[in-house]
Amino acid sequence: MNSMAMAALRKITEANKTFSPSLLSFRRQISYKLFVGGLSFYTTEKTLSEAFSNYGQVIEAKIVTDRVSDRSKGFGFVTFASQDEAENAIAEMKGKSLNGRVIYVDYAKPNISIGDGMPIARGPPEPTSDT
Repeated sequence: MNSMAMAALRKITEANKTFSPSLLSFRRQISYKLFVGGLSFYTTEKTLSEAFSNYGQVIEAKIVTDRVSDRSKGFGFVTFASQDEAENAIAEMKGKSLNGRVIYVDYAKPNISIGDGMPIARGPPEPTSDT
């Protein structure tokens, strides 16, 4: 980013304290990240990366697992080096079979968290009156 763009960004962030400068780079980064659903429980990050590497440079292939059982949840993410490669992978891989399962491929949606990550304490249920 050149110095004029940085100065303009500083001016915007100083005027609006709720604006996050990470939002500018966030959309650019997410545009190359793909969601892959319908994965077989036997698909590994290596096989996922190899399957998508036919369409461009795979930066990362990540399969989401359950914390308790450490078993795949049946979906993951593949990050590409360029948007053209990501678009090509979507066009070619959507509806294809991978490890015996038909997969769904699309752009990943941003992970927007509400609050500061702390769980909401709800307490015990309200007592009901039996009258």
